[in-house]
This record gives sequence, C-alpha cells and structure tokens, in this order.
Amino acid sequence: MRKGFLIVISAPAGCGKDTIVERLLEKERDIRYSVSTTTREIRNGETEGSHYFFKTRKEFEELIERGEFLEYTEYCGNYYGTRKAAVMDALDNGFDILLKIEVHGAEHIKKMFPDSVLVFIHPPSLEELRRRLIKRGTEDLETIEHRISVAVREMSMQCDHYDHYIINDDLDKAVNEIRDIIHKKRREQQEREERG
Repeated sequence: MRKGFLIVISAPAGCGKDTIVERLLEKERDIRYSVSTTTREIRNGETEGSHYFFKTRKEFEELIERGEFLEYTEYCGNYYGTRKAAVMDALDNGFDILLKIEVHGAEHIKKMFPDSVLVFIHPPSLEELRRRLIKRGTEDLETIEHRISVAVREMSMQCDHYDHYIINDDLDKAVNEIRDIIHKKRREQQEREERG
C-alpha cells in the first residue's frame, strides 16, 4: 500500500480557496480533508468540525504547549493550525490529505514533508480580489484593506517552496488543474514503487 501525501492549498482571502477545496473533495473521493483549528470568530453558515475547529486563544495556546500541532501560525490577529494526530494516521493508512493553510504554514509543511505538493491560488487581479471581499460581506472595509495588503505580501513572497501557481479566473478550470496535479503525483508515486 502506498503512503499518502499532503496537498497544500494556499491563497489570499477572497481567492476562492474554500470553493476550490469543496469542489476537489466532491470530485476526489479518496482525499481526506484536514480541518484546521482557529481562534477566529465563527461566520454565518460555518459549522464546528466541518469548516474549522473553533477555539479560544487560551485553548489554542494550551494545544501549542502540548505539541499537538503539525504547524500553526498567527494570521490577521488569529491563530490557525493543523492538528498532528489525524493527519499522521491518515497518511500512514495510504490516504492523501488536503490542507488549506497560509504561506508560513505551507513552508513549514514542505520542510517536514518534502514530498508534499504545494499549490498557490492567485486572484485574477487585486481589483477583483477587493470586489470579492466586499461582496462576501463578512468584514469591514478596514479589515478588507488589511487583507489586501497581506495578499500583496503573500503574492510577492510566493516562496520558492510552492510547486504550482494557479490563477482562479475560472473555477472549473482551476479545480481541474489541481486535479491534474494530484493525478500526476499519484502516477509518479506508483511508478517509483513499481521500480522498487
């Protein structure tokens, strides 16, 4: 049985990564999604354990102290992290794991798991990104402008550790590009195992 690998999706807020992840999970039934833990407030329509595990800052910091995170970071004033146990168990049982995390967490994952596949999603433009964030209606204008400045920084970093860059100007096209990346990685793994 082949060992699973990590697929990391990163993108600035408003680039459509949640929708991309949902579509990927609909189409790729053998991928497991790692639900992140966060200290940010729950939004309308979100559910505990499905979108995030929501914790207080104190609870999150206790998890840090106990060493329960594979990676974590503070982003726009809130903690976000990936719990270790569930990810490791799924990988050991041959499942590929999808992580939706920000760039610093992705960099940490690539160092720990060099075989992971990192995909960075770009908006078509900053103007379109601003429009999407305003349309979403979940944050005030000051927070949106802060998110735009974070997006500019992330897109300029685009750290060398990302393997693929995709512009989300067509949702179906973006999803299919990521599926192609995943299938190619699986074929490469299979070929390596067959060679022994």
